[in-house]
Amino acid sequence: MARPVTLFTGQFADIPLEELCSKAVGWGYDGLELACWGDHVDVDRAARDKKYAKSRKEILADHRLELFSISHHLAGQLVCDPNNDNRSDGFAPPDCKGDPEKKRRWAVKTMKNSARAAKNIGVKVVNGFTGSSIWHLLYSFPPVSEKQLDDGYKYFAKMWNPILDVFDQCGVRFGLEVHPTEIAYDIVTTRKALAAVKNRKAFGFNFDPSHLHWQMVDPVKFLTEFKDRIYHVHMKDAALTLDGESGILSSHLNFGTPGRGWDFRSLGRGGVDFEEIIRTLNYIGYNGPLSVEWEDAAMDREQGAAEAAQYVKDIDFDRSDRVFDEAFGN
Repeated sequence: MARPVTLFTGQFADIPLEELCSKAVGWGYDGLELACWGDHVDVDRAARDKKYAKSRKEILADHRLELFSISHHLAGQLVCDPNNDNRSDGFAPPDCKGDPEKKRRWAVKTMKNSARAAKNIGVKVVNGFTGSSIWHLLYSFPPVSEKQLDDGYKYFAKMWNPILDVFDQCGVRFGLEVHPTEIAYDIVTTRKALAAVKNRKAFGFNFDPSHLHWQMVDPVKFLTEFKDRIYHVHMKDAALTLDGESGILSSHLNFGTPGRGWDFRSLGRGGVDFEEIIRTLNYIGYNGPLSVEWEDAAMDREQGAAEAAQYVKDIDFDRSDRVFDEAFGN
């Protein structure tokens, strides 16, 4: 096994951290990627309370688990989203409910605190989302002007550069999970997002092939294009299930519903080519954790988590230090 295999706790945030650690050991994981909700990490507390911050690693260490990153996806979404309906009310404290700008102000503050928390905890990467003020303009009718789109990237830079300044101060990097509804959701928009923040090093990516696969974007091409910005890796699978009736816009069908045009799958049960991803990670020199983000609406999550850990260990391998035929001349 070339790299540590970790579990993102976002889909298990209802399980208390101590209990989840015990389960993760039994499932075969080497570490966890802690979600900043549930009782796993309170970043605002960890930003000011070093004893609490250190306790996150200590709890994992007591179970012989490692910690490489934390993830604050829900708060990050609110930074650039319009926040103009109740879908995201649960992402912020109750006193922000129904107030788009109050949700945004809270999100900016807590994302800055996520960098401070990461420093106090002793990790170098915070993963998450950015939100997008222009995602709802995806289909250009009524017509969308180039200026509207350009303004969206300028707004992203305006909102995120002050957050990234704190990341720089703390020696921590932010890994955007490139994903529909974010400012970057494929290779073209990722280039635009990088250009908007002038390619600053604090801004990179939590590579997750599942979101690219169902859009029919090549995950391997993403890795080679942004090889110096891969700060963390999610292992997650997806399957295109197009049947001639629904498309990749999913027809308002929920995950796990028969007839939906695509869906997430437990690792190895979808269409992502993880063999080529591992080979490409070796090529670009990524040696960080492979973090399972388990999502499969049709499968028991504990069975899936255990199966996924073993799948990653089986498919991962070290890069060779030679070409195989070099031995022929000896």
